[in-house]
Amino acid sequence: MAEFLDLESQDGVRMPWNVIPGTKQDAQNAVVPISAVYTPIKHFPSMPVLNYSPLRCRTCRSVLNPFCIVDFAAKIWICPFCFQRNHFPPHYSSISDDSLPAELFPQYTTVEYNSDAAVGPTYNNPSVPPVFLFVVDTCVIEEEIGFLRSALAQAVELLPENSLVGLITFGTFVHVHELGFGAVPKTYVFKGSKDLTKDQLLEQMSFFAKKPRPAVGVVAGARDGLSPESISRFLVPASECEFTINSVLEELQKDPWAVPADQRAARCTSTALSIAAGLLGACVPGSAARIMAFIGGPATEGPAPIVSKQLSEPIRSHKDLDKDSVPHYHKCVKFYDGLSKQLVHQGHVLDLFACALDQVGIAELKTAVERTGGLVVLAESFGHSVFKDSLKRIFQSGDYDLGLSSNGIFEINCSKDLKVQGIIGPCASLEKKGPLCSDVTIGQGGTSAWKMCGLDKSTSLCLFFDVVRKETPDATIQSTSNQFYFQFLTYYQNNGGQMRLRVTTLSRRWVAGPESIQVRFHLQPCDFLILLICIHC
Repeated sequence: MAEFLDLESQDGVRMPWNVIPGTKQDAQNAVVPISAVYTPIKHFPSMPVLNYSPLRCRTCRSVLNPFCIVDFAAKIWICPFCFQRNHFPPHYSSISDDSLPAELFPQYTTVEYNSDAAVGPTYNNPSVPPVFLFVVDTCVIEEEIGFLRSALAQAVELLPENSLVGLITFGTFVHVHELGFGAVPKTYVFKGSKDLTKDQLLEQMSFFAKKPRPAVGVVAGARDGLSPESISRFLVPASECEFTINSVLEELQKDPWAVPADQRAARCTSTALSIAAGLLGACVPGSAARIMAFIGGPATEGPAPIVSKQLSEPIRSHKDLDKDSVPHYHKCVKFYDGLSKQLVHQGHVLDLFACALDQVGIAELKTAVERTGGLVVLAESFGHSVFKDSLKRIFQSGDYDLGLSSNGIFEINCSKDLKVQGIIGPCASLEKKGPLCSDVTIGQGGTSAWKMCGLDKSTSLCLFFDVVRKETPDATIQSTSNQFYFQFLTYYQNNGGQMRLRVTTLSRRWVAGPESIQVRFHLQPCDFLILLICIHC
């Protein structure tokens, strides 16, 4: 037991098997699958942070680690994954037995790099500040509006000063508030029943009033066609817009459109979220942006209504979902599946704060939240302590902060004879095909790289592996050559805006034949239950 806890406290990895079955047949006979639960950015007080670029293998692109074989005289290191011989660069010229770089220390199987070269090629501008776009439902009673107004005002005070803030309110119509000119408040209004394209959104919001639209190419951010002045109208630094946004919040009122006694309020949640995603995709693509949606009831308007306006139609129940007798369900799931793909492509997160006694449609919305690594908070009212404390905790700094990070990319590399079946967790496939991908798919499979738009210190991924070696290894093989290695690489932008690369390299041993019966493993009851559920899903 102590051995497993020590390994987990050092690298953030928990594996049910202490060794790995050496053949495909042995692996198939095992009730518990070959798997690992990994926490990519778990906090380790003793973990070194290296202020230089990682040294990579020229063949498999794995990073230098303590399991590499090093020839100090020839200044060569051998990759344990592909056995490629690599030369050390000139700045490693002083390396020796008595002068090792941190990544070769045996106890540093997990290290983190903080350098420009550690940033993956998909990142465009690491200096872009974090962005928070509030999407607020106004189809609630006046008392709830008061609670929500107070909570949002407190959240604005807790925002980092360098962060950018935007505000969208919705009910029967969607209101995009222009915060860049506090003296003359301005709002762009969109009909809730219409689904706007990105081009229509840019045109109607006057993004090309002063700067002509580019003739070709994708309009995305100041670098690709938008003027910084047009972007700063809707996304304003928190240090400059506190008075303006508080003024808007003080005047925030319940949706003014009358609701007949036999109908529900016209709540266009899907249209508001689509506009929010389009606005962030046009202004700050690839940045650390979060859409924070505050919803007080079911959507009844727009391209993805959860239920109709008529009160005579009851909202769907769990039994209706089991029987597949929900008229709007598949349409909604298709819409939010498309929205999740858009957000993943942009690198943005959707957080959901649902506070209502009635259902709000989490079953339909969950795809967009799960794939982007967003947060879900459920409460009975916006005045409930669960909601208020949770919202405050998101922006809390210090020892108890969540460590919210963004723009993550997770990759895996492992020795031959083992393939990756997939991952279960808050991520989306990057479709990186290769020899590491197994034909059997579990969760997000068919790839060796995944996008993690949002992650925090407790975010964990469950990885499943497939043993493909069919032959029993020769008994004469030395134990030193019967080692198995795998490496986890996590690119991410921390809450301070710095780009980091965390590298975790682990070693396990192959065991085949009669010895495999004596394989030592340790599972808590809850871990065993989770793995069995994952197998049958």
